Amino acid sequence: MIKNLLRAVPALALSVLPLAGPAAAAPSPVHARVAAGLAAGGPTAAAVREVAPPTGTDVPLAVALAWVEVAPEGPRTGYSREQFKHWNKGLDPADGCDTRREVILSEAVDAPEVGPRCALTGGRWWSSYDQVWITSASSLDVDHMVPLAEAWDSGAAAWSAARREAYANDQGAPNSLIAVSGSSNRSKADKDPAAWLPVPADQCTYAADWVADKLRWELTADAGERDALARLAEACPDATVSYEQVP
Repeated sequence: MIKNLLRAVPALALSVLPLAGPAAAAPSPVHARVAAGLAAGGPTAAAVREVAPPTGTDVPLAVALAWVEVAPEGPRTGYSREQFKHWNKGLDPADGCDTRREVILSEAVDAPEVGPRCALTGGRWWSSYDQVWITSASSLDVDHMVPLAEAWDSGAAAWSAARREAYANDQGAPNSLIAVSGSSNRSKADKDPAAWLPVPADQCTYAADWVADKLRWELTADAGERDALARLAEACPDATVSYEQVP
């Protein structure tokens, strides 16, 4: 709920505020050089890329982007959504709610009533992609920040079935999965930021979340995707990225 409330505040929509906690350390000279190069359209991310640390907190978006490996997308041969088992029994197998419903419950601004077999009645949600209120759980989709097909193209094709299931049901990071309107999710489909972005008010947050998810799962980005994200990093100088890699 807190996550969606933060995304819903119009005055904050064009920046990504650091999470509460210790103040972020000043960027190193290398980080500053990376950020300046990306913002100026100078060196490519591949040319200045450092290996991503296992965790990052409040990292400037331009710096975090430089940690994402740039590589051509692999072939989509063999891909299907069934390669990513979802939705599983979620964080609490005893609650009767699968991952999808657990995410919907966690993001409710006004909590719905939970009936037998996790049937949801009432409630209210903020769909950040299109900045609209949703008042029926059945109108929501739970979106994978980096879509399953995009993940497959960016490295997940080589993963084990167990790792793909973990990815598809990841509730270990705030925006790996996000409840949004069904119409906005269908508009996004399996597109990366070079081909689709949410409304302008959410684009800085979206770019930071996308990069965080790529770093969390050590997925690559193709050149067009990287360039689109670099433009967003330039337009969103206050955006920061926090992530923790999955072993």
